Amino acid sequence: MRRVVGFAAVLALAGCSAEGGGGGSAPSTTTSGGLKVEVVVAGLSHPWDVGFLPDGRMLVPQRPGRISLVADGRATDVEADLGDVAARGEGGLMSLVVHPDFATSRRFTTCFNTASDVRLVTWELDGTKATRVKDPLLSGLPTAASGRHSGCRMALDRDGDLLVGTGDTARGTAAQDRSTLGGKVLRVDLATGEGVAGNPFGDRIYTYGHRNVQGIAVRQDGMVFTAEHGPDVDDEVNVLKPGGNYGWDPSRGGTVGGYDESVPMTDLERFPDAVPAVWSSGDPTEAICDAAFLVGEQWGDLDGVLAVTALKGTKVLLFTVTQEGGVHSVAIPPELDGTHGRLRGAELGPDGALYVTTSNGTDDEVLRVSRG
Repeated sequence: MRRVVGFAAVLALAGCSAEGGGGGSAPSTTTSGGLKVEVVVAGLSHPWDVGFLPDGRMLVPQRPGRISLVADGRATDVEADLGDVAARGEGGLMSLVVHPDFATSRRFTTCFNTASDVRLVTWELDGTKATRVKDPLLSGLPTAASGRHSGCRMALDRDGDLLVGTGDTARGTAAQDRSTLGGKVLRVDLATGEGVAGNPFGDRIYTYGHRNVQGIAVRQDGMVFTAEHGPDVDDEVNVLKPGGNYGWDPSRGGTVGGYDESVPMTDLERFPDAVPAVWSSGDPTEAICDAAFLVGEQWGDLDGVLAVTALKGTKVLLFTVTQEGGVHSVAIPPELDGTHGRLRGAELGPDGALYVTTSNGTDDEVLRVSRG
C-alpha cells in the first residue's frame, strides 16, 4: 500500500509496530487538512451502519429499531416488522449488509438484539416495505440483559461470505469458550447462515478471544482488519488470522468469577500464541468503532488508508497500513476531530466517498467525506 505523505507528526507513542504484525502503538500525526465533509441527512437516532443500494440510495439501521431509506437528502422509514428488537444499553438494531445480488434478489441482512439473543435476519425490500425471508438467518448469539458488549458488526469478505464480529456480553469466560458465539468473529454463508467450508474449527467461528469487535474492514487483497473496544486502556486494531486467539480472558482461565477487566487486552503471558494487535490506543482509549478502507485515485495520498471512527474520541483516525498488515502511522484529520460528536458507522460509497454516521442520540447524521 502507498504511504500517506504530507502529514506533520505531532506525537510519537511508545511501542511502535511499523512493519508487520507486532503489537503496540504507532506514531500519531495530524493531517494538513483537505477533507470535505457534507451532511447527507440528519434527524436520525444512533444510526449504526450504511448499506448502499445499486441506485445509490442508502439503507440506514438505527439502534432504537428503525430502518431508514435515504435518497436526495431525505430519510423515509422502511415499513418492517422490528417489534422484537430489544434496544437497551449498547444493544438494539445494529449492522446491515446489502446482498451483492440485491439488484435481482432485493435482499439485505440485519443484526439485532432480541430479549433472548442477538440474531441475523434477512429481508426482501419492495419499495419502502421490507419482509423477512430468512428469520432467522442465524440466531443464538449471546446477549446481556443490560445490552453491554452485545454488538454485532457485519461485512462481506472477498469471497462473498459474511463476517460477523460479536461482543463477549461482559461474561468473563465467553471470549475463550468456543462453544459460544460471543467474543468472536464468525464466517458464515450469506444464504444459509451456516459455517463456511474451510473454517478453522469446522463450525462458524473464524477467530476468538475478542472483547467487543466494533468494526470489520476487508482490504482489496482480502486481508481483514478489525477495530475492537478495550476496557480503560488499549483499544485495538487487529489483523485476522484464521483460527487465531486474540487473547482476551477476564476469567483468568476460569479461575476468577465476575468480569476482571484488569487483564491485558491481548494476554501473551497466558496465551503465548495469541495474535498481537497491530495497533493499540494505550491510555486513554478512543472507543474506536467501524472501519473502512479509502480506495481510489480521488483520495490522492490517502488511497489505501484505513479509516476508523471513534465514539469517545469523537474523531476519525486514518491508519497507514503496510502490505504485511502492520500500522505505519496514524493521522487525525481536523475536519473530523471533535467536529460532529461521537462517530460510529463507516462505509465506502459507490461514488468512492466515505460515509460516516454520528451516534449522539438525537438529530444524528450521515456524513459524506471526500477529498476537498
